[in-house]
Amino acid sequence: MPLKDLPADAQPREKLLARGPAALADAELLAILLRTGIVGKGVLQLAQELLEPPAQDPSTGQPTGGFGGIAGLLHTSAADLERIKGLGPAKRAELVAVLELARRALAQQLREREVFDSPQAVKHYLQLHLAAKAHEVFAVLFLDSQHRLLALEELFRGTLTQTSVYPREVVLRALHHQAAAVVLAHNHPSGSVQPSRADEALTQTLKAALALVDVRVLDHVIVAPGQALSMAEKGLV
Repeated sequence: MPLKDLPADAQPREKLLARGPAALADAELLAILLRTGIVGKGVLQLAQELLEPPAQDPSTGQPTGGFGGIAGLLHTSAADLERIKGLGPAKRAELVAVLELARRALAQQLREREVFDSPQAVKHYLQLHLAAKAHEVFAVLFLDSQHRLLALEELFRGTLTQTSVYPREVVLRALHHQAAAVVLAHNHPSGSVQPSRADEALTQTLKAALALVDVRVLDHVIVAPGQALSMAEKGLV
């Protein structure tokens, strides 16, 4: 049924204004962003299909289906969205912009107060940057003396070991930002956030190197789609 044919109080935009965004399902919120469907497919149906679990064409190996919920969709690049019929450049740009706004809102929050005033915000911020990457990425949050965010930098890519992450480079970037402390971070594309022995060894190596220039390692956060783990909370930092 087209949105215009729904009762006024059931139309997503009107429902949001009358009852607040929490009253809407994910597909309804997404439909407000998309605004229109395509021929033969209403906007609510299009929104629901975008949120369905991903699949793969057995004959070509190409991805089909949806993106696995809101998190999967908003972590998707504009190029990945091109395969969806009905998502033109304007709609793709709007979806990608929503994620970027979320990143910037969290970054502003972390610059204005101590990161450990809001540990969940740190995890969310790192998830928005790292969780959806198909390859392993090592990043560092550089913090001032009041533990407010100075910068986030992705420093290394690939399988993370003590030999692939260079302590000298991390130290140099910390000195560049005049950081007093850092939060280390990397993603696990496999989906597990459990730290490996290599993760623990790398943390201790960087902790020792940064201590030589009076920079504290406050945490090492491991992120994956939908979850994050603080090694400090596990007593591993």
